Amino acid sequence: MTDVGVAGAGMTAFESESDAGALELAERAAWRALDDAGDVAPGDVTSVHVGNMAAEAFDERTGLENALCGALGVDGATADRIENTSASGASAVLRAVDAVRAGRSSVALVVGVETMSAVDTDDATELISRLVHDREYEQGLTLPSFAGLAADRYLETTGADEDALAAVAVKNHRNGAANPYAQFQREITAEEARSSPAVADPLRLYDCCPTSDGAAAIVLRAGGDDDVELAGVAGATGTHAVAERPDPLAIESVSRAGDRAFADTGLEREAVDVACIHDAFTVLELLELEELGFYDGGRAWEATLEGETALDGDLPVNPGGGLKARGHPLGATGVAQLVELTWQLRGDADARQVAGPETGLALNVGGFGNNAICTLLEAR
Repeated sequence: MTDVGVAGAGMTAFESESDAGALELAERAAWRALDDAGDVAPGDVTSVHVGNMAAEAFDERTGLENALCGALGVDGATADRIENTSASGASAVLRAVDAVRAGRSSVALVVGVETMSAVDTDDATELISRLVHDREYEQGLTLPSFAGLAADRYLETTGADEDALAAVAVKNHRNGAANPYAQFQREITAEEARSSPAVADPLRLYDCCPTSDGAAAIVLRAGGDDDVELAGVAGATGTHAVAERPDPLAIESVSRAGDRAFADTGLEREAVDVACIHDAFTVLELLELEELGFYDGGRAWEATLEGETALDGDLPVNPGGGLKARGHPLGATGVAQLVELTWQLRGDADARQVAGPETGLALNVGGFGNNAICTLLEAR
């Protein structure tokens, strides 16, 4: 199997409202990744893969991948745009890795981008709500309401309380405060988290990620002697209708994608030194860590309260602030996770640097566990 190296990584700051549209943000991130690679010019790129959920709705634009090639001066490459809701970014990475491994591309540029501020909050909420199954949408269910129901059941069945949810928010805001690319660069207290406005009981404002604008990019290439290798990536779907799941807390897409990624690489879970988890809501960080096999069911909250997932813990989680503090421009998130892990594995994460990581894991999830992509990176 062809080795896939991460030649370059870059991103824009994630913001509540950017000064640019999707194309310009994508171009900025792409140039930063190309500049980071150093020895890769636009003419060397043989495939371009854009992860984006809703440029038509948010940016009134189609053909984003072709416009990006034109803006960068990439000529003759294959190009596509991947839409997989909030997992669009990692899905574009999966497509790029497949192309490199199959010999169809020697240098692949992956860009994830979204500009959610282009529409008002009500319109953005409505668009995101269409991720859910039609029957559940007709009943008024949304992603926050699903997360609230899951959080309520998690607390009830595990013995945890709202302090556990607040601990996730506090940790990720602390990490985001050290990340110059994060939307929220401010620490919060547990009391602030617990007393913030209610969103979907027991979840409060600080339990929920924001809407964001931003872009992130990585350059992948076959072989080479890059400092970081993309060791494996795998995806899986889960039940679309949450009501049809035998266990409402089980996110089978996550466990399946994780199992496949570890099988793809031959790595064990104990090898992972740092993880970027899809914490669209604080409870999801806990559930996903359990689904990935890092903690037994119902035990991730204890590990979080004990500091195991902090920067200096046994398994640092979301060192860049996660979706909660770094922000969540839908199509960009999955790529931004890999940018963060690349910086971590190269020792370039500055004040949020994890001590000596050799293996990193990223989990990007579409919808409420409808689709998941798990990626493993290794330092060479």
